[in-house]
Amino acid sequence: QVQLKESGGGLVQSGQSLRLSCTDPATAFSILAMAWHRQAPGKEREFLAAISSGGVTDYADSVKGRFTISRDNYNNVLYLQMNSVKPEDTAMYYCAAGSNLVRATTAPHYWGQGTQVTVSS
Repeated sequence: QVQLKESGGGLVQSGQSLRLSCTDPATAFSILAMAWHRQAPGKEREFLAAISSGGVTDYADSVKGRFTISRDNYNNVLYLQMNSVKPEDTAMYYCAAGSNLVRATTAPHYWGQGTQVTVSS
């Protein structure tokens, strides 16, 4: 069974970097497409980045060039490297998984519980 758990969130100053991690002990991790989404207070959940089992990536325009998604299939870990963060990046960040890249992006099968990122100006 897929159980996603995020970590790495916290308080960071504008312009700094932060790396989020998502672990999943399930043996199916390597065949799943993975993604990061976020939800700010009062806003809808927003897709950020996705990566297929083979390493193909996709990004939302809002984070392209600043955020990088990667995965370690040997250790079942998904990463989101966040550079040059801005106050508008403040949100709850969620790890998600799907059977393919489109599914992970638009309607994931599985969600983590989230990790809070707060960016101060």
